[in-house]
Amino acid sequence: MPQIPSPEIIDEAVNAFCLKGAPKNTLPYGNGHINDTFLLICEEGGKEKKYILQRMNTSIFKNPCALMENVANVTTYLRKVISEKGGNPDRETLNVVKTKSGENYYEDSLHNFWRVFLFIDDTVCLEKAESGQDLYDSGVAFGGFQQMLADYPADTLHETIPLFHHTPSRFRDFKQAVADDPLGRAHQVQAEIDFALAREADTRALTDLLEKGELPLRVTHNDTKLNNILFDVKTKKALCIIDLDTVMPGLSLYDFGDTIRFGASTGAEDERDLSKIGLDLSLYEAFTDGFLKGCAGSLTPQETALLPMGAKLMTYECGIRFLADYLVGDVYFKIHREGQNLDRARTQFKLVADMEKKWREMTDIVSRLS
Repeated sequence: MPQIPSPEIIDEAVNAFCLKGAPKNTLPYGNGHINDTFLLICEEGGKEKKYILQRMNTSIFKNPCALMENVANVTTYLRKVISEKGGNPDRETLNVVKTKSGENYYEDSLHNFWRVFLFIDDTVCLEKAESGQDLYDSGVAFGGFQQMLADYPADTLHETIPLFHHTPSRFRDFKQAVADDPLGRAHQVQAEIDFALAREADTRALTDLLEKGELPLRVTHNDTKLNNILFDVKTKKALCIIDLDTVMPGLSLYDFGDTIRFGASTGAEDERDLSKIGLDLSLYEAFTDGFLKGCAGSLTPQETALLPMGAKLMTYECGIRFLADYLVGDVYFKIHREGQNLDRARTQFKLVADMEKKWREMTDIVSRLS
């Protein structure tokens, strides 16, 4: 995928979609690292109409047609649910704008894939939780996403990234990276490798239950960071879940765990001083409370009981992915300094270790709130 689309290619893409008004301006927008995102401004009768224009990253998402089928089907379903609840579907979910030929995406003359969403005004993204209330609100939002899609047939969705949260598969990839050790780095990180290998039994804790039918397959977001929620600037409440590229079949515990991994840690993901890393139980409790309220009883008792395992396993999985990438030369996760992926792996493993120390408190919190 070219680094920067030319103005001519952007114009070609813009002109392919059904827009209200004449295109007036196209500006780079946001700070996402995967897709190229633009704010598209049109004008009609002296009034502006805004859209989000994106060029999809086909290096990561190799089947953009299937991806957009997922996004279109899920958002259409969400519009219906939101309308039935008396909400505003133009603001509370993403809305896909069709091309002039009726498609959900456009393939340009250079084989780039583009899409357009309605722009949602008067909203803001938070890069990190500024308070327990922020994490509680994000829990309500992601739990509500689960609840609204509880009856959606998850098995009809495509896997946009195959085996994305299949921890046994991630563990096999990690062991292969250790065995290959193309840069000779393994001997320098034997303690981290040993930490990961010692927890191999945990890797099947959730997938085995799914395969036995003891955990339900659900529609999952799979990237439940705080900055994938739009907050209403007036009410300060979570309004809309965005970045639906990784919406696919999975476990509710993946979505819960990924937020805890990212949002309830006491330090940055690449913090070098591991004494600063641990699980903030107050933030863990805030998100758990919000998530359970948002789910509104749609989780099974076993799903609820396994929420702590979801948090631990998603943190561990991310740690082995960071460590594997470090071993093979930092080819997947972008780095801005030498050793950054190793630092990321270490923070995740420190967080796992702290969760193990606080396991009783984590399970008691879930029991009390449920």
